Amino acid sequence: MPTDSPAPADTPRTPPAPAAPVPAPFPERAALPDPGPAPTLRDPDARAPGPGGPAPATPRGYRAVFAVAEFRAVFAAHLLSLLGVVVSELALTVLVYDLTGSPLLSALTFALGLLPYIVGGTLFAGVADRYPARRVLVVCDLLCAACVAVMLVPATPVAGLLALRCLVAAIAPVFTGTRMAALTDILGEGDLYVLGRSLLRIVSQSAMLIGFGAGGMLLTVLSPRGAITVTVVTFLCSAALLRFGTQDRPARATTGEGAGGTLLKESLSGARLVLGDRRIRALMLLFWLPAMFVVAPEALAAPYADAIGASPAALGLLLCAMAVGHIGAELFVGSALSPRNRSRIVLPVAAVGLLPLLVYAVRPGLPLALAALALAGAGAAYVIGLDQWFVDAVPQELRGRAMTVLTAGLMTVQGLGMALAGLAAEFFPVHQVVAGSGIVGTVCTLLLVAEVRRTDPGGCRIPKNETGLTGM
Repeated sequence: MPTDSPAPADTPRTPPAPAAPVPAPFPERAALPDPGPAPTLRDPDARAPGPGGPAPATPRGYRAVFAVAEFRAVFAAHLLSLLGVVVSELALTVLVYDLTGSPLLSALTFALGLLPYIVGGTLFAGVADRYPARRVLVVCDLLCAACVAVMLVPATPVAGLLALRCLVAAIAPVFTGTRMAALTDILGEGDLYVLGRSLLRIVSQSAMLIGFGAGGMLLTVLSPRGAITVTVVTFLCSAALLRFGTQDRPARATTGEGAGGTLLKESLSGARLVLGDRRIRALMLLFWLPAMFVVAPEALAAPYADAIGASPAALGLLLCAMAVGHIGAELFVGSALSPRNRSRIVLPVAAVGLLPLLVYAVRPGLPLALAALALAGAGAAYVIGLDQWFVDAVPQELRGRAMTVLTAGLMTVQGLGMALAGLAAEFFPVHQVVAGSGIVGTVCTLLLVAEVRRTDPGGCRIPKNETGLTGM
């Protein structure tokens, strides 16, 4: 189940457990045996040192993250469920169109993947801290598998299909927020967490490119319902990987404001506490605001391709260029820059990340437009350093709710940005709308950067335990 949150960089650290976990209403599952103290991460290919010999080199960067067995299970579960979701979105859109012949309902199927995020992220955020993380993740996967399985029943009406789509989308931010918070238990709160989050984002970007292609191929040999069956399997596999591949840890929120009340009270209390903190609110907006404006060229890719006389293949390139730029930049920043330098580039890169969209003011041809989109995608690499700032700013007992609100808000503002771009394109030429998004977004981001600086008591947040370069 996807979507799309400091210890020393070479050893995972599990935070101390709360004193009294809150009993959960979910069915109890047997906990995995206690594996004992977490071992020092080592290169799996390295030999043990001989007497008097040098110690084997400790893996760094992304290799160090993959050396953690629990993260490998989380990574595999994320990859499987994300590919399944992308395939099901495409197949469900085709199924709704086959049943109704309505382009509006077909498009609404995609939109319903974004709109319920704000509902689930606000009303159910308390789940992420109230119950043990592994239980939440497994139950979310099983619920989503059940929803998708009902979609396969031929008697399910179109309204039922859309309602089930909404339910899966409402569960998604709870799952993603819980997983983001759980990564701090698995990888610690330092550089390994930042690189782990980076890997999950890279998978999300790559799955969008691969998943739609795979879904298209599946639909050539399977019916839409047959393709949707793949999603049921991926959700079940994800649940199994998380159940048997991760440790059972107690819930976070056992004390403090809102703890022990109703789920709705805990969720709303958590959202209020998170958004009421000036520092956390500023960091959260720095995730959201650039993302709201950078989606304009993707939302308007089809009309822009038509305006410049580009082919359908060129439209595909316009839709992929930003993701390619993002993946390349995130891999470079995560593998070549130290934690200190990743922290230093957050505000400068965020401030200029939308400027490439100004190229649209001259109504560029395909090559220049692709270059601008790739650069705009690369601008999202500032998020790697921002991840560390955010986890440092959020108290542990609020972390699950904060991550859930962050995820819900991010998906919601992107949907809002697409809708506003489309509305503006009804009155202005497409290239002017994209360029205008770059201008307005840059001005807003600069104001937000100033607020982030004002709320940082240290003036410039540099990660502890600086370790230099973090090569692959």
